[in-house]
This record gives sequence, structure tokens and C-alpha cells, in this order.
Amino acid sequence: MCKVSAIIPIYNKAQYLDNCLNSIESQSLREIEIICIDDGSTDESRDILERHARNDERIIVIAQQNQGASSARNRGIERARGRYIAFMDADDFYPDCDVLADLYHAATTHHSP
Repeated sequence: MCKVSAIIPIYNKAQYLDNCLNSIESQSLREIEIICIDDGSTDESRDILERHARNDERIIVIAQQNQGASSARNRGIERARGRYIAFMDADDFYPDCDVLADLYHAATTHHSP
């Protein structure tokens, strides 16, 4: 069962992307899917995404023409299978490996829909 769908819109963020993906791949909550929407990047973002996807089966790469972050997030929502959705930007990172586990625990403890 997928507990959390993490959705990451990406547009020309190659310099930050390894750090972002490493931080989410290392989360202690393993029942996640990582939906990366390449929003028409012209830098090395797509190559970085493909490399990570080859090494982690939880990563789903979706490519689209540049339509903006809102469109990319909506495309990720359409694909999401998790009980909860987490949004992350490509230049963000989680400060420790328990962020998603803590959020999931809080949501389920307080019976969030």
C-alpha cells in the first residue's frame, strides 16, 4: 500500500535535483511513490531524473511540455495512488529521514481524511 505520493514539479533545476531526490529517497517511510513531472526542462534535469528512476523503483518520471508548476502538480495528482499527497519543489530537501514518517503518523493519529 502506498501511504504517501510525493509530487515534484521540475523545470530546469538540475543543480538542486540530486539533493532533493536523495533527501526523499532516504526517507524512513518506505511506502511512498515519488512522482517527478519534468515540465519541459532544457537543462540536465531529465537525465538526473532518469538516473534516479533506474536506481529507485518508487520514482515515476512524467514528461510534459512546459505548462507551469500548477499544471505539473495537477498531472501528479492525477497519477497519485497514495493515501496522502506531499508537494515538494525541486530545489527543496527534507532536513532528516523521518519527515514523511512524522507527517504520516500525525495525519493518521488525528484521523485526517
